Amino acid sequence: MSGTWRDRVWWALPVNVVRDDHEITALYWQAGTPNKMPDRRVTPQDLRSEDGLPLVDSHWVKTDVLMLVPPEAAYAVYAMWEAGHKRFICWYVNLQAPLLRKPFGFETTDYILDIVIQPDRSAWRWKDEDEFNESVSIGVYSTEQAWAIRAEGETVIQRTQANLSPFCDGWECWSPPADWSIPKFPSGWDKGK
Repeated sequence: MSGTWRDRVWWALPVNVVRDDHEITALYWQAGTPNKMPDRRVTPQDLRSEDGLPLVDSHWVKTDVLMLVPPEAAYAVYAMWEAGHKRFICWYVNLQAPLLRKPFGFETTDYILDIVIQPDRSAWRWKDEDEFNESVSIGVYSTEQAWAIRAEGETVIQRTQANLSPFCDGWECWSPPADWSIPKFPSGWDKGK
């Protein structure tokens, strides 16, 4: 799984495929999974640059994540547990480009703006609004693009409140098979774009 911006990889991590069909793509990674990330938090100014940030070897920490993406959706719903798959922490909505299938997995582009939803779905909040608004003000996104991204988020919120998929499907009770191990990057993953 990788995130790109202007045809450059900005992050990547290997995942386990839980399900991939006409209804949903479900991908799983746990705390300890290796990843490639910039050595600092990406800013809106970084996204304006023609140069990407160098990626460093890192590991996903603190949470186990089940990423749920309906076909063609411009978002992913993360079911998140504390590391070790014990306590369900939240639903996390990552607003992003629809998944693209690539030779070594899936690719998307992050849209900065996110939503954090309580485990029981009784409350929610926008996340990273300041960075998203800055991205619009400096031209990373046009006003029209920003409107469409926020509208997609509002659609997800409506799905939450109406108890629609994937929120009504029991994913918060899902557990990975006991024999699954932490995946590794396949050889040549970064050449497969």
